[in-house]
Amino acid sequence: MKISLPFSNKNYMFSSSYLFFFFAAWSLWWSFYAIWLKNNIGVSGSNLGIIYSINQFTSITFMILYGVIQDKLGIRKHLMWIVSVILIATGPFLIYVYEPLLKQNFMLGVILGSVLFSLGYLSACGLIDSYVEKISRKFGFEYGQARLWGCLGYAAAAAIGGIFFSINPHYNFWAVSIVGILFFITNVYYQPTKLLKRKEIQNKSDSYNSITLNDFAIIFKNPKFWGLVIFILGTWSFYNIYDQQLFPVFFANLFSDPSVGASVYGQLNSIQVILEALGMACMPLLINRIGPKNSLLLGGAIMTCRILGSAIFDDVYIISFIKMLHALEVPLFVISIFKYNAANFDKRLSATLFLIGFQIATSVGIIILSIPIGMLFDEVGYHTIFFIISVIVIASIVLGFFTLSNKRQSKPAGDIKPANA
Repeated sequence: MKISLPFSNKNYMFSSSYLFFFFAAWSLWWSFYAIWLKNNIGVSGSNLGIIYSINQFTSITFMILYGVIQDKLGIRKHLMWIVSVILIATGPFLIYVYEPLLKQNFMLGVILGSVLFSLGYLSACGLIDSYVEKISRKFGFEYGQARLWGCLGYAAAAAIGGIFFSINPHYNFWAVSIVGILFFITNVYYQPTKLLKRKEIQNKSDSYNSITLNDFAIIFKNPKFWGLVIFILGTWSFYNIYDQQLFPVFFANLFSDPSVGASVYGQLNSIQVILEALGMACMPLLINRIGPKNSLLLGGAIMTCRILGSAIFDDVYIISFIKMLHALEVPLFVISIFKYNAANFDKRLSATLFLIGFQIATSVGIIILSIPIGMLFDEVGYHTIFFIISVIVIASIVLGFFTLSNKRQSKPAGDIKPANA
């Protein structure tokens, strides 16, 4: 089947720009965050776990607020202004506030950092994704077709960031602020409501304004929702600890010079994310064919292969190949979550569903597990941890086979026709 991108759709172009600049800004520092903390700041494994746990705990509050507010706003872009400001402020904050505080007043630095990182990245990631997904359903294009530009932005920034990081991490941080300015400019020029007919704007505005607390309560009483949350806790949350907290340092230490490993990791990350972008474009075809439930289970199986492979092998070439599996599992999970939610729950609450059912579920798992896994790393090393995580993910996949719903979305994306798009 031929895959084409809707470049003539203004909403697609602006949505793609949001994603490209956001993920480029995030990649420039987040790809090297664990390495920077460990090798440049000198953070121990247990303290690294504390940082990740507090970051995730703080992000939960903002995820809830972002989700509820964006669902009330619909396609209006008010929250994008907050993200814009945080992106621009990231460079000065990391250099002049966060780094000195981690060395002189660790807990104060961690707490302040968790607020900024949550507002601008950890919570904003789900906000941007859910906002673009709302736009995609209203203007008739696949979310994955826009999300691929986020992957490309992440890849390009990771490649450049690897070079910058090997010279001076501060170059990465200043680059984040520059990209943040481009995100800000995108938000200035995008006017989504002006691209809809006046009657359609009024109808949709009334629909979103009619959302009540009872609508949210119905979601939390639905067994399907909690089945999804349990599945995410047992798969994606464990995987994120592996991929963000453990794998970057594990990979860098495969080299005699960790700084060389960090540079290679950046280049490898860029290749992986380019492949991930291709997956974002292609995966909607597979997911529409086999359904969101089977796609989630397949993503979990691929995830298990990567984690288990890291536990078994320590050859840098094999580990590099295993990392490429990330390019398959991320599109499967992210796109399938949106399609699963659209098929099983109220579409008006898509932001809340994604941020709570996916992002917060992931964060809760990270909060609970980051510190003990960090302590376990200090005692026994990586391979034992990877084996344990693999077993838990396998058990969660088996449970998900019985608890996830087989229901599929009854109609294609695009429920509003744009006036001039």
